[in-house]
Amino acid sequence: MKDGYIRVASASIDTLIGNVKHNANEIKKVLKETREKKAQVVVFPELVLSGYTLEDLFLQNRLLNECLVQLEEIMKDTKGHQQIVVIGLPFHYQNNLYNVSAVLYDGSILGIVPKYHIPNYNEYYEGRRFTPCFEDNIEIELFGQIVLFGRKVVFACQNLPSFTLGVEICEDLWLPNAPSNELALNGATVICNTSASNELTAKKDYRRNLVSMQSAKLVSGYVYSNAGSGESTTDVVFSGHHLICENGTIVSESTGFDAEVIYGDLDVEKLVSERRKMTTYQSHHDYDYVYFDMDLIDIETNHYYDPHPFVPSNPKLRELRCKEVFEIQTRGLMQRLKATHIDKVVIGISGGLDSTLALLVCVMAFDKLGYDKKNIYAITMPCFGTTSRTKNNALGLMEELGVTSQTVNIADVVRMQFKNIDQDENVHDVTYENVQARERTEILMNKANQIGGLVIGTGDLSEVALGWSTYNGDHMSMYAVNVSVPKTLVRYLVDYVSSLYQGQVLETILQDVLDTPVSPELLPQEDDKIVQKTEDIVGPYELHDFFIYHMVRFGDEPCKLYKKTKLAFKDKYDKETIKKWLRLFYWRFFSQQFKRSCIPDGPKVGSVALSPRGDWRMPSDANVQIWLDEVEKI
Repeated sequence: MKDGYIRVASASIDTLIGNVKHNANEIKKVLKETREKKAQVVVFPELVLSGYTLEDLFLQNRLLNECLVQLEEIMKDTKGHQQIVVIGLPFHYQNNLYNVSAVLYDGSILGIVPKYHIPNYNEYYEGRRFTPCFEDNIEIELFGQIVLFGRKVVFACQNLPSFTLGVEICEDLWLPNAPSNELALNGATVICNTSASNELTAKKDYRRNLVSMQSAKLVSGYVYSNAGSGESTTDVVFSGHHLICENGTIVSESTGFDAEVIYGDLDVEKLVSERRKMTTYQSHHDYDYVYFDMDLIDIETNHYYDPHPFVPSNPKLRELRCKEVFEIQTRGLMQRLKATHIDKVVIGISGGLDSTLALLVCVMAFDKLGYDKKNIYAITMPCFGTTSRTKNNALGLMEELGVTSQTVNIADVVRMQFKNIDQDENVHDVTYENVQARERTEILMNKANQIGGLVIGTGDLSEVALGWSTYNGDHMSMYAVNVSVPKTLVRYLVDYVSSLYQGQVLETILQDVLDTPVSPELLPQEDDKIVQKTEDIVGPYELHDFFIYHMVRFGDEPCKLYKKTKLAFKDKYDKETIKKWLRLFYWRFFSQQFKRSCIPDGPKVGSVALSPRGDWRMPSDANVQIWLDEVEKI
């Protein structure tokens, strides 16, 4: 539960229908196993204590009384254990019989939740025996305790406010007005479903989609436990198909048919963060809250985090993502050109990944608009750090793509600038680098004025986040097509476009661009080799892209972000390396906001973007100290 993680379990037993004592003993065996594995929530199937397929035996006093006896025994078994246990059973109150889930915790009953939708069609005949849940909660006495009885209840952990739990039962999920909808709006981050859903051809697929979609719609965790082994097969078969989902993602799923326990770790803090950003996710305040205390234990979570959250690992999905992103970039530029009635662009080409991608976007936009590609003015501006490899790749790209190519050596004018400000050319400091970057931008802007065109920016999302650009240099343009594309995705986008030119000279050039180290080439080259490698200075871009995704999207604290990074890169980076670059990330992210506050327009392509006009607004003088302090505690 530290860092907002909870471990949940969905379990079934080898049911003996009608043998309540046997079923209770099997439940207690499962609970012992789940405690050893540190599960903090365990959900059993609908009517698990009695069996679901008892038909009119549900009306027998002997059965109902024994269910109460065994429920009390299980409740006593939970004493001393900080574990939420959700169990289905038939429950008689006053004049009616209810299909309920009992929520147990540490030797007590937190609440009794009745089923809301009672199916009475096809193979289901529950309406013959069970009564639907009443509207408002009531209090009843059970085992010497005052217990809340009703469906309008959320169970809340006082130690971890983001861990709140709601319960619905089987059919409740399948209807438009599912109780979980209101439970989530009243704060429940985890929904438990005790279910008895029989198996039919293709029903498993439908059920899987239903549960995962409900968890996505509610931005919640969803623990679904289904009846299985031992239920009557007179007319139907139950498979014990369990599911654990988190915000649309299947965390764990049972194989089915045999009694089984599945586990999953849910990140409830992430769920709360997602909801908090959605101003359309309105809170309701008309349900009762039942509170419990649970120690914040540290679990070795099995939660999977993709080390490259912006890049799908599946090759087919990755290709589709690249195609979609490239199309968004292209359409964004096309609209800007049409809206401004401009058919000329200017772009600086270095022979690196970012400028290559931006040039490819320009070419595609011009092709789709039917504009003359000679109106794409691609300018390479070699200086002290330019190598023949990058220069030749830049020239080759321009030639193969059929754009207007121009080479402007900026060395002499840069030296003039050095002279004007008394800068020693042998001192390779930030001024030495930035004079070159600003001179290049000045040439691009002046050329755009000359021809009546737009300067197309090439910087990517990772550079925007880290401020890895020269203010009023490459930081500035008239439309920035890469501005929300992370560095880890840029590489795959160039590779995707390369595949469109299979067998052509252009493919060879693009592949060599992909193999070239990332560098601004602002320091003098040695023996025609790149000496300035960006990742040696700011750290691996794959780490920074991971930081960007989880910090911006979920608002993770440094300790949690560190823990996620360790899980994602456990076989690649040691703890000190992660901590080193995490510290630098926070420092650069805060100190470089002034650049983000005035970045040019550009298309948003994914769920994380840093435009000051839409996705990210923060003061340029915000203080980073409390974030750095927490990094130091790691």
